[in-house]
Amino acid sequence: MSDSSSPNTPTHMRREIEEIPNAVRRLLSVSRPRIRKIAEEAGSPVFLASVARGSSDHAAMFLKYASEIYLGLAMASLGPSVSSVYGGRVHLEKALVIAISQSGASPDILSVVEAAVKQGATAIGLTNTGDSPLARLSTATIDICAGAEQSVAATKTYVNSVIAGLLLLAEIGNDAELSRALDAVPAHLERAIETDWSVLADPIEKRGSLYVVGRGPGLAVANEAALKFKETCQIQAEAYSSAEVLHGPVSIVEDGYPVLVLGVRDAAEEGLARTADRMAAQGGIVFGTTDKLEHAKRLDFEAAGHPLTDAITQIVSFYAFIEWFARRRGFNPDVPRHLKKVTQTV
Repeated sequence: MSDSSSPNTPTHMRREIEEIPNAVRRLLSVSRPRIRKIAEEAGSPVFLASVARGSSDHAAMFLKYASEIYLGLAMASLGPSVSSVYGGRVHLEKALVIAISQSGASPDILSVVEAAVKQGATAIGLTNTGDSPLARLSTATIDICAGAEQSVAATKTYVNSVIAGLLLLAEIGNDAELSRALDAVPAHLERAIETDWSVLADPIEKRGSLYVVGRGPGLAVANEAALKFKETCQIQAEAYSSAEVLHGPVSIVEDGYPVLVLGVRDAAEEGLARTADRMAAQGGIVFGTTDKLEHAKRLDFEAAGHPLTDAITQIVSFYAFIEWFARRRGFNPDVPRHLKKVTQTV
C-alpha cells in the first residue's frame, strides 16, 4: 500500500513507544512537586469530574476507576457538547474537574473548563502543551512532560496523562503505596515493551474484527486498545467489560472469533479469567494476560506489583504489538487514514 512505512526505518510511533519509560521518569521528576502543591490547594473535593476526547478520555476513564476504588470519590465523565453545543450548565461548584488534552486547544473541552472555573470549581488541566488555551483557562496545569509526539496515534501522551492523574490522586488520598508503585513503573515499562504478542496476529487477520475485554482499570486500557486497532490497522474492535460482554455481545464469540482479554492482578482477575474461559469454550480464540486461565491462551505480561500500574504495563505491551501489526498489514501507523494529530471539535 502507498501509505506503508519502510520496514527498515523505525516509525515515529515505535520510537515514541520506546521513549515512554524515560517520559514517565521525566514526569515523576519534573512535575511531582507541582502536583503535590496542586493537591494541597485542591483540599477535599466532594466529587471529581473529567472532560476529554479520544485517548485522553480513555485516560480519564482509568482515573475514574482509580478515584472510585482507591479514594472513594465519585468521578463523572462530562459530555463536552452539553456546554459547547447545547448551552447546558452542569453544577460543578464542589467538584475537582480534570481536563485532559494533549494539545489543550479543542473548543468543546475549553468550554467545559471555562464554565467550571466561572462557577468556582477547581479545574486541573493535564496537557502536553504548556502555553495552550487549556493551560491559560485552568485553575492549575500539570505538564505531562511527554515531549513532542509526532505519530498521530497517541502512545506516550496517553501513558503520561494516566501517570500524572494517578500522581494527583495519590497525593489527594495520601496513598503512599500507589506513590511507591508509580516510582517503580519505568523499569516495568521497559520490560513491557519487549513482550511478544505476535501470536494475536493471525486470528485477527483471519476474522477482521475482535473484542477487547477488561474490568475496572483494565476496561480503560481495553478501550484504548480497541481504538488503536481501528486507528492504525483498519480492524474493527470493540471494548467491553467482562460483565457487560455477557449481556449480549458474547453470543457472536464462536467459530474462531478472536478476543483479547486484558487482566490485571486485582479483585476482578478471577471473574475476568472465567469469562475468558467461557468464551474460549464456546469456540472463540481467546488470549489473556492472566495466569488464571484454563481454556483461553495465556499471553506473556509484565506484572508491576500494583493493580493500577499493572494496567499501564498492559497498554504499553499492546502499543508495541499494534505498531508492529500495522506495519505487517501494510499501514504506516504514524499517519492513519482520514486522521490528523490535533482534532478540534465543538
